[in-house]
Amino acid sequence: MKLFGNSADEYLKVHHKCPLEADVTEGSGGIWERLHYDWSDPNRVVLTTTDSNVWGGASGHTYTFTRRPDGTTDIDLVVVRDGKTLKGWLLGLVLRTIGRRVLANAFDNSVKAIEARNSPSRRLELYGTTDRAA
Repeated sequence: MKLFGNSADEYLKVHHKCPLEADVTEGSGGIWERLHYDWSDPNRVVLTTTDSNVWGGASGHTYTFTRRPDGTTDIDLVVVRDGKTLKGWLLGLVLRTIGRRVLANAFDNSVKAIEARNSPSRRLELYGTTDRAA
């Protein structure tokens, strides 16, 4: 299962990575952006658009995590899309209106894929066989 359905592998380029941040170019369908990832706060990840062929201004993403007593985590996602070209402005308008549900579904699918990848039963299945064979 693909983790990030709106991001194509051919656009992915990691320019810099360290324990608390990264500089990455990603995109799909002719739209790309270079993002500065900052995960220095364990309760928040901020992606700031530093360059793009359509996005400018204050564009980026902010993920805020609230851990719950039952072991689950609420994720609040804020996406800002400031178009710097006509294409970006029009796409931003679409994303703020009819595209909102599409993006929400893509985000939900990414979270489900991450949960499936990290589920205890999957870890036991993957590592249990290796441990028995060792």
